[in-house]
Order: sequence, then C-alpha cells, then structure tokens
Amino acid sequence: MAHVRISDAARFLGVSDDTVRRWVSAGTLTSTTDVSGRMAIEGRTLAEFAKAQAGDPEMPGTHSSARNRFVGLVTAVTADTVMAQVEMQCGPFRVVSLMSSEAVRELGLEPGSVAAAVIKSTNVVIESLEAHP
Repeated sequence: MAHVRISDAARFLGVSDDTVRRWVSAGTLTSTTDVSGRMAIEGRTLAEFAKAQAGDPEMPGTHSSARNRFVGLVTAVTADTVMAQVEMQCGPFRVVSLMSSEAVRELGLEPGSVAAAVIKSTNVVIESLEAHP
C-alpha cells in the first residue's frame, strides 16, 4: 500500500500541512507511519477522503457529459484579431485554453473573471510518481 507524506497530502488536497494535521488530530483523516517512521496517510484512504471532500462541479440547471470541470479565475487573456489564449488558475492548477477572440469577447473573459474550464478528452496521459520494484 502506498503511503503519502503529510506535506504531499496537503499539496494534493490544496490545503496546508497544518490543516491535514488538524484533520488527523480530529479523527477526520486517519494516519499511519511510513517505513521511515514519519506520519503518513495510506494512499487509498487519502483518495477516498479527497473524493468525499470534492464538491459536485455541476452548476444548478446545467448538464454535461464532461467530468473534468475546474472553476477558477481568469489570470490572463492574450488575443489578436482571430485567436486568443486564456489562462486560468483553478485551485493549485493552471489551465490554458486556446479559442477564438470572438468567443473571448462573447464570454466577457478578462483577468479577474470567474469561469469554468471544462475538459473532455479521449486521450489523457497518467504518469506514476512512485518507485516500482
């Protein structure tokens, strides 16, 4: 079973190390010790906790087949007469989208706007960050 250090768990959950430690102290999240004797959280436990903490990203009255929806702030818009690049900060994630300048104008996107990045892809690359025997 994979063990995740407190600092990494905090980074994955988008909170501080202290918040994770408070959840452990309160019994909201169960910890264990890793092979080095440090406080850690079992990977499966952390995954279940993260899933339970995640809110439903759907907005009332909307329906979509896309399951990857990130709400955040527009941080930059670079546009010419035809195309635009829109950058967003969605929690700890930076999302960049290329779209028409017309779409940017119609949506009223500008730095500080609240928007949702909806990602629907048939090709997603997943990389393992753990050492395997």
